[in-house]
Amino acid sequence: MNRRERIQEQLQSVLSLTHLEVTDESHMHNVPAGAESHFKVVVVSESFAEHSLVARHRLVNKALQGEFESGLHAIALHTWTPQEWFEKGGIAPDSPQCMSGSKSN
Repeated sequence: MNRRERIQEQLQSVLSLTHLEVTDESHMHNVPAGAESHFKVVVVSESFAEHSLVARHRLVNKALQGEFESGLHAIALHTWTPQEWFEKGGIAPDSPQCMSGSKSN
């Protein structure tokens, strides 16, 4: 099982999800091929309604603690309720270009 699959499995096991997208964006950074170190994660859950943005991110980070300890370097988090997701048209923003060490620089 690769890191993307593990992230999906871990988040599905701790949150009641309406929608989940996990995208490996490592290729956008100056890391070895196959590094699986940088991800974009879109999490939509009704359980977020009772949490601030910071608390939502803390929930996700806690769920992925083992991945951070084993090489996950960064995640771009988008954590929304179903209503917020609907208001955004069901589309997450593109991740910005890496500011240091990007392969495109």
